[in-house]
Amino acid sequence: MSLAYQFHPTVLREYDIRGIIGKTLGPDDARAIGRAFGSMVARSGGKRVAVGYDGRLSSPGLEAALVEGLTSTGLHVVRIGLGPTPMLYFATRHLPADAGIMITGSHNPPDYNGFKMMLGKAPVFGETILEIGRIAAAGDFVTGEGSAETVDIRDVYVDRLLQDYDGTTPLKVVWDAGNGATGDILRRLVKKLPGEHVTLFDDIDGTFPNHHPDPTVPENLEDITERLHAEKAAIGIAFDGDGDRIGAIDEKGRIVWGDQLIAIYAADVLKTHPGATIIADVKASQTLFDEIARLGGHPLMWKTGHSLLKAKMAETGSPLAGEMSGHIFFADKYYGFDDALYCAVRLIGLVSRTGPLSALRDRLPAVLNTPEVRFQVDEERKFASVREIQERVRASGAQVNDIDGVRVTTPDGWWLLRASNTQDVLVARAEAYSAEGLERLKASIREQLKLSGIAAPEGF
Repeated sequence: MSLAYQFHPTVLREYDIRGIIGKTLGPDDARAIGRAFGSMVARSGGKRVAVGYDGRLSSPGLEAALVEGLTSTGLHVVRIGLGPTPMLYFATRHLPADAGIMITGSHNPPDYNGFKMMLGKAPVFGETILEIGRIAAAGDFVTGEGSAETVDIRDVYVDRLLQDYDGTTPLKVVWDAGNGATGDILRRLVKKLPGEHVTLFDDIDGTFPNHHPDPTVPENLEDITERLHAEKAAIGIAFDGDGDRIGAIDEKGRIVWGDQLIAIYAADVLKTHPGATIIADVKASQTLFDEIARLGGHPLMWKTGHSLLKAKMAETGSPLAGEMSGHIFFADKYYGFDDALYCAVRLIGLVSRTGPLSALRDRLPAVLNTPEVRFQVDEERKFASVREIQERVRASGAQVNDIDGVRVTTPDGWWLLRASNTQDVLVARAEAYSAEGLERLKASIREQLKLSGIAAPEGF
């Protein structure tokens, strides 16, 4: 019997493997991923793989099939159980393990699930994910008799999260776990963290009964904002479904966006790393890059995608990087991966030492910007249309950054169009110094989309 296996064409993505349970992803896929990825690990000389899973209803079944596939290649699997994605990243270093796989649907709807992988200390993405598909399709699996054990690292992980807490004044904090995978770790963390802590939705529930676990969407932050006001708390912190993205609310109830958080962290990190490179993705505000430069750092704009930013950090030796989406990476005192629980500990310490979060937020110049607007464009057109727009605006003499899509700077501010690597959508964003300027930038986006035969998103 041949073990060759074909994945659904939509599940092997740029940053991870992801699909819809019962339609494009199931236990057979998990088993084949175990065999294919396990073969890659074994051929690279690896022997131990750490495996974790999030709180989705489908995750335990996928985990069992994945472990079956991994052990069939002769590997030893260390099962760390239910928890956030960064706990799996931590496990690969703490155990240590030669590779790691996290079963998670991140912030996607409840019927989604997927796999995030590490080989050594590096994220698995791009060509390496396609290689998993090729190995499976060829049935080119290593075979052997592996083994598995279960290890509880929750308390060790919590102790590591607390290690870099440097606050001086205890604060009142409201937390929203969104019924995601951080719930159990969050309860353990707040018991040991100074201050007073109110936790919302910390029961792990893969149906997400209260709100969707995505802290970049303002509606998902309504509960925590309401509770923050009621408690007169100093800060609110929310997580996505698997705990690798952070959302924050200041004591006035205002959202502190991902790029604003990076600026706040950068001011602190650059004190001990003067002149360091700080990286942010192309969707981040120009005020962030200007602030990094003002603080004496070297701002670097890079492609969107947690795997791409981690790789760039390692290449440049950057102590801090982040995305508009709330993926923030500390290599200063930490490991360089996106851990929202760790980011929260650092933020609480910073606010405790330096004063209210609102004051840190308001140091940045006020600008007007659109949210990140995502709109459907056929898969075969999305990249081609961005290339067409790049060529047109460059020919017009405009100031263009094409590191990831097309970001155009004008006297009014800047606008961005980029193709998503994970969905059949284009992403648009604009930022200006005035309302009139913002309208002009939005008009430029509409015009360029029209010239490429694409309807502008509603309200843009």
